[in-house]
Amino acid sequence: MYCNRRRFLQSMAVTGAGLCLPSLTWAGFDPLWKPGSVCVNPIDVTVFEMFKIGPGPSSSHTIAPMSAGNDFIHLCAQLPQEQLAQADAVKVHLYGSLSATGKGHGTDRAVAAGLLGQKPDECKAEFLDNLFVKPDDTRTVVLGPARIPLKDSDVIFEQGTIEAPFSNVLIIELLGKGKQLASREYYSVGGGFLQWKGWKAPDKGKPVHAFDSMNGLLEIVKNTGKSIPLIMLENEMSITGQSEQNIRQGAQRIIHVMDSCAATGLGLEGKLKGPFGLERRAKLMLEQAASSPEPADAFAARLSAYGQAGSEENAMGHPIVTAPTAGSAGVMPAVVHMLIKERGKTEADLVDGLLVASMVGTLIKRHASVAGADVGCQGEIGSASSMAAAMLSQVMGETPDVVENAAEFALEHHLGMTCDPVGGYVQIPCISRNAMSSVKSWNAWMMARTGQGTKHPVGLDLCIRTMNQTGRDMKDDYRETARGGLALFYTQGC
Repeated sequence: MYCNRRRFLQSMAVTGAGLCLPSLTWAGFDPLWKPGSVCVNPIDVTVFEMFKIGPGPSSSHTIAPMSAGNDFIHLCAQLPQEQLAQADAVKVHLYGSLSATGKGHGTDRAVAAGLLGQKPDECKAEFLDNLFVKPDDTRTVVLGPARIPLKDSDVIFEQGTIEAPFSNVLIIELLGKGKQLASREYYSVGGGFLQWKGWKAPDKGKPVHAFDSMNGLLEIVKNTGKSIPLIMLENEMSITGQSEQNIRQGAQRIIHVMDSCAATGLGLEGKLKGPFGLERRAKLMLEQAASSPEPADAFAARLSAYGQAGSEENAMGHPIVTAPTAGSAGVMPAVVHMLIKERGKTEADLVDGLLVASMVGTLIKRHASVAGADVGCQGEIGSASSMAAAMLSQVMGETPDVVENAAEFALEHHLGMTCDPVGGYVQIPCISRNAMSSVKSWNAWMMARTGQGTKHPVGLDLCIRTMNQTGRDMKDDYRETARGGLALFYTQGC
């Protein structure tokens, strides 16, 4: 491709000169925000929506589908009893990435569990493990007077496409003598979030501090003198109607599950589920770290082991926290475990950090996506690393500028990362990416704090918009379909 070198150098000189002007900041280049502008559509996603407790290995493929199944039985329960008495079958149709990689993710078992009354934050791993062990296994869906048989074959992995506003689609229908009695089209929109055709956002309180960008939030910090965690906490109280005590207790539960996820994974050995026969490595990584003569090497090895442990637990379908997704659920637990185990922090100490991490996640979700099916792995593992870096910065007492810089550093250096799970399983390369990105989040904090008092040229808002465009430019092969990248070329065990 021809490049006019002279024109390029001239344009760069003009751009560079403009950036040197004292009155012009990088925020001015961001069309999302202008100083003093009024936020007309403030973010109102709560910390408990961003961080969901549920079974792995994929928030898009297990947590949201389980929620869909559970929602559908409640929808059907509202039908007249005489209509329910006719019901004799339930069918689930999966499209997009749910179809392409759903078998490896266990989507069929997850949605079936929901139809059987299970909820993500209450479902035990053993329940999922025992579902449809044999092809002819049959369970019973209870709907009023109806007793409806449910088999694995009732979940259909559709090969065709469907016109829908989101990539991951599932349609559930209740049938009676071949006639449709009820149906709903669901969308798994990333991070365990669920919507459906005709869905309307639930009524919520309005946030006290209205913002929809990082620059807008920093302006609130400047004008009010309040910290980011306090702003997020006051918004949380206003949106949910909950007390500060309840919010902090709920946040501590999330942190506890994160820490337990890493701690549990560090103590286990054996093979992971799936066709590859992968051995758990976290325990061995931790043991090798203990024998390292170099403190810096040992630290990085331990942090990697913590991230590996959390991701291995996710691969087994054990309880995790979407942070922001299940596929990236090893990164924040790694940092949480490091802060508690080695930096003397308590679960209560980390609540403010969790609020800040939630803020970063909600910004990414608003202006891009946290779903690999939408923007590739940069939206999952990149977001996780960004959120972890922001949390770490807050817990370590950094300024709001450093918090933003750390989040941006971590996200920027995941731009363009594809989502290419081999065989559709959240294992290769997903598990080791969690280990690697745990270290990257810590490194992002260290890089950000060296420039304390100075704003990084590329702000978080601009980086998020860049990630969104980069993801939309990706071929579908690189967005969780298991048709490109490593999924195409690595076929051992598939």
